[in-house]
Amino acid sequence: MPAHALATLHVIGVRYHSSVPAPGDERSLDAYLASGVYHTLGGPVKIEEPAFPEAQRSDDEPRNLGLLGGVIAHSVARAQKQGHAILMTGGNCSHMTGVVGGLQLAHGPQTRIGLVWFDAHGDFNTAQTSLTNRWGGMPVAVAAGLTHSVWREKSGIAAPLPTDRIVMVDVRHLDPAEEALVRATDVTVAAPAPGFPGDSLAQAVNGLAARCDMLYLHIDSDILDERYVPSHDTREPNGPDMAQVQAAIE
Repeated sequence: MPAHALATLHVIGVRYHSSVPAPGDERSLDAYLASGVYHTLGGPVKIEEPAFPEAQRSDDEPRNLGLLGGVIAHSVARAQKQGHAILMTGGNCSHMTGVVGGLQLAHGPQTRIGLVWFDAHGDFNTAQTSLTNRWGGMPVAVAAGLTHSVWREKSGIAAPLPTDRIVMVDVRHLDPAEEALVRATDVTVAAPAPGFPGDSLAQAVNGLAARCDMLYLHIDSDILDERYVPSHDTREPNGPDMAQVQAAIE
């Protein structure tokens, strides 16, 4: 491959809400594809949609989430080994365990993975701290080995993420017990823009990069102020605007 050639953009589209099929869901899937945004990079694009192994479905939703995470993980690992750039879209935050698992499957559990978590929420609840038992509010704690081990293990995460390799950006809405758990760990909370609470984002990310082999950037659009995402299930007020979030991503 010529040195200037772009890597294949490997889009992993998740058409599920937690482990429940969402056949009519176009969020980040059909709408993004129709917009042509994937091709704006000017390189090759590959799109796949992992499928839940329905023959293995049970009444244990953490196990189901782990099974779907495992399918996602194998897609991520294959793409990594082929040298592709990976973008997971659709679904919800519960599916992030599959990306972490896939990176470990591709590079080994000893690989130092850093997580940069752009979200209005920490998704750091455990089975004991959650007020709602929403699965989308737990995946970072799952990846860190703090709750639902079956979910983590079946997602391919052999080595939990150490909390000093997690940078949360914004997370302006935390449940009280969840916030106490975040503060009791080595998680760093960084500000999405000047004037917001938290550590310096540049300093936090540069420090994370210095002690990690790779970084996984997760973006939940509810990091934006609710006026930008009126249809989001978990929109929150008092957030940054579009320009601030774009600058933070850069």
